Amino acid sequence: MNEKGKATLSYDGKTIDLPVYSGAHGPDVIDIRKLYGQTGMFTYDPGFMSTASCNSKITFIDGDKGELLYRGYPIEQLATKCDFLQVCYLLLYGDLPTAEKRADFVNRVTHHTMVHEQMQFFLRGFRRDAHPMAVMTGLVSALSAFYPDSINLHDAQQRDISAIRLIAKLPTLTAMAYKYTVGQPLIYPQNNLDYTSNFMRMMFAVPAEDYKVNNVLVRALDRIFILHADHEQNASTSTVRLCASSGTNPFAAIAAGVACLWGPAHGGANEAALNMLYDIQKQGGVEKIGEFIAQVKDKNSNVRLMGFGHRVYKNYDPRAKLMRETCHEVLQELGLQDDPLFKLAMALEKIALEDEYFVSRKLYPNVDFYSGIVQKAIGIPVPLFTAIFALARTVGWIAQLNEMIADPEYKIGRPRQLYVGAQRRDVK
Repeated sequence: MNEKGKATLSYDGKTIDLPVYSGAHGPDVIDIRKLYGQTGMFTYDPGFMSTASCNSKITFIDGDKGELLYRGYPIEQLATKCDFLQVCYLLLYGDLPTAEKRADFVNRVTHHTMVHEQMQFFLRGFRRDAHPMAVMTGLVSALSAFYPDSINLHDAQQRDISAIRLIAKLPTLTAMAYKYTVGQPLIYPQNNLDYTSNFMRMMFAVPAEDYKVNNVLVRALDRIFILHADHEQNASTSTVRLCASSGTNPFAAIAAGVACLWGPAHGGANEAALNMLYDIQKQGGVEKIGEFIAQVKDKNSNVRLMGFGHRVYKNYDPRAKLMRETCHEVLQELGLQDDPLFKLAMALEKIALEDEYFVSRKLYPNVDFYSGIVQKAIGIPVPLFTAIFALARTVGWIAQLNEMIADPEYKIGRPRQLYVGAQRRDVK
């Protein structure tokens, strides 16, 4: 972070100079930390849309160019040349691993995939029809009770073992949550399988028959993990940072991120996109898509187009292009091109890419649209989509948490407010 100059603020006869800093990428920032002390005023920024709450070396997004970098590497290269655990290592430690470091990291993660047997009893306390994210929030938070040896946030070694445990155990917990809802026996992890193959086996294997790994589907799910691993200072990441700023343990901070991700405006977007397709299908499918689009364009209609456009990307979401390729590969592999739901999805995609209304507004299909289709095709139930997202994003949350704790400027989060309530009054 380099000081580039000064910005001058004048108000009510007072003038102050505020430092301006430049980063490696992106717009310059004005340092307002001394604003209150010098002027007695705060800034007002609902949603923190114009506020940098930290400096970070992890992820950079250029929404206008449609660019996403993890530690400087373009997402397109990482998604096509690396697997998820390589990306995990990159996000945690700053560089892609050598062959030796990769083998060691994979070995560490692989041998931490088991969870304590008592977790099964905790799981059984939930109703069978509970939403998987309710279950996941509880299970992740409960890890702090099972691993008290690694809950000191200010001990770097404890943070590191917690990171390994979280990355390793999230697939196991996610699969447990799924198996519980469908009433099937829990499947234990198998150390001779890679990370994503192991997860798919825990999800879909049954004791009555052998499970065969489909490499096309494994690559597809691994790519979903990579594309969702981190995304700068979004709502759930900011929640993890804010929660951890109090000094709470890593498991509690990640559980807070899981809870935030549950929101339909954040991690639930791909679930919402699939539910939208189901609604169109109920109304008549492809034949009724014209009526649906007309409702979307009608300003007086409450119908929303889910899975299109993005709050940050003002151009095409770079992850969507990669996920689109994967989507078509999976549908081809499974012979689902003629499935009514997926035909509907592809028809909607075609309209969005060609219709001037959507093109002019840059309402392109986003990563949630395609990842939802891929997960549904693989056999993952819609309510579990957000849990898959949480599984992938956990490494990003940990990396952000670690960066914050190591930052010498780190302080407990304490946003200010503009009070607009009643004036002081007395009880009579």
